[in-house]
Amino acid sequence: MEWIVLVIVGIFASSLGSLIGMGGGIIVVPTLLYLSTLATFSHLTPQVVVGTSLFTMIFTGLSSTLAYMKRKTVDYKSGLIFLIGSGPGSILGAWVTEKLDLHSFNIYFGLFILFVSVVMVVRDKLKPLPYKKEKGIVRSFTDNSEKTFEYGFNPVLAVIISFIVGFLSGIFGIGGGSLMVPTMILLFFFPPHVATATSMFMILPTSILSSITHIALGNVNWLYALALVPGAWIGAKIGVYLNSKLKSKTIVLIIRIILVVVGVRLIYQGIIG
Repeated sequence: MEWIVLVIVGIFASSLGSLIGMGGGIIVVPTLLYLSTLATFSHLTPQVVVGTSLFTMIFTGLSSTLAYMKRKTVDYKSGLIFLIGSGPGSILGAWVTEKLDLHSFNIYFGLFILFVSVVMVVRDKLKPLPYKKEKGIVRSFTDNSEKTFEYGFNPVLAVIISFIVGFLSGIFGIGGGSLMVPTMILLFFFPPHVATATSMFMILPTSILSSITHIALGNVNWLYALALVPGAWIGAKIGVYLNSKLKSKTIVLIIRIILVVVGVRLIYQGIIG
């Protein structure tokens, strides 16, 4: 019964995660923490939940990245620049997990997630921050409807922000997409489809790096990870398929809803903890 539950969790979490570029950990971590309150899963600690989630996301990231590569929606150059920050950040975050009071941090992190969701609600009313082509990196993307988007960012700012995102990813085991996707959309003008695909591309190496740290710390439940991996692989492909069928506004709406749910959940966890 445990395995059936975990396989279903893996499929659902990975489908949703790859659809919106959040990696699935945003669902896996809260679910495993909830299951840890039950007798069957009572041996799970927050650290093991995070480590197991990050290990599972290696396969979510690999599966969805391969699928997004075929659809040509991954911005590799931008993703590699972001990885300069998120890679070291994820390793540091994984080590900090051992020392951190997760309950207190959940409250602050949840409040920040809610803030991001509010910003995304009013993003259409905000005037875009102008950026100068000669002082930053500029990209362009044409979607299925032949609409061309131009976006860009300052590489130094991108590395700093991605370091923070990677750090939080290593702590909470959520892949970082919950912050990276909104950041790419709001600050760097990424089209939602490109932001999602590029986020999944980044989640793969980031998850590998932080997983290595958690494995060294003994924070991976291998039996549960093996149950989650098949679902993660299948779910990632489902999420990529749905991403190609939904409009950009629909994806943004899904991101808003997920952020609110995750923010409230984190705050709740912090208060009851």
